[in-house]
Amino acid sequence: MKRSEINNIMKNAVKFIEANGFKLPSFAFWGPDDWKSKGSEYDEIRDNMLGWDITDFGRGDYNKVGLLMFTLRNGNYHMPQYVKPYAEKLLIVEEEQITPFHFHWQKMEDIINRGGGNLMVEIYNSTKDGEKAITPVRVSLDGRNFEVPAGTVLRIEPGESITLMTGQYHQFWAEKGKGKILLGEVSKVNDDTVDNRFYSTTGRFPVIDEDEEPIYLLGNEYPSVV
Repeated sequence: MKRSEINNIMKNAVKFIEANGFKLPSFAFWGPDDWKSKGSEYDEIRDNMLGWDITDFGRGDYNKVGLLMFTLRNGNYHMPQYVKPYAEKLLIVEEEQITPFHFHWQKMEDIINRGGGNLMVEIYNSTKDGEKAITPVRVSLDGRNFEVPAGTVLRIEPGESITLMTGQYHQFWAEKGKGKILLGEVSKVNDDTVDNRFYSTTGRFPVIDEDEEPIYLLGNEYPSVV
């Protein structure tokens, strides 16, 4: 991805988040020069990769296959000083923009439609060897628990939520013609370096063409304390 594309995505995201009545923390707006002055008291942000996360999943076409996330809070499996057993994110999903099939080995998560269009979620159970199972899938939608056939696509409208279980394959997108979506994610601790199992070969963090200076840094770009 080009840095100019990432910068533009961030600018549009800030406008959309504000339009939906949500306020980002101050560190969302720290650029490279700001981070040079931030000492070790901010290591929780660095170590847990809080902040901006924009990916095209290695496909090279963000509008078709991609996702914007902002991690607000997170614990850490490997650093017991960060005792939070939970994580919280914001996500922005564009119309028909796919987040490809994956599941999590440890994380269970609630995905909440905070506003905008309708979220479409396709779900399967997984087999022991990482394939999609043909077994019925347990679904939890806002306290309603039931089963659906493998491969069912569920519609999550604004204000509604879905619980995605550990080991449950899911892909999602915003329904065409209904607008992009602001999602909330509440989950167990998130560690994208070890906890994701994508069905197809997928890149998690983008390779960036630095065609201009970043306005804000991504969560995997923070400089170490000097």
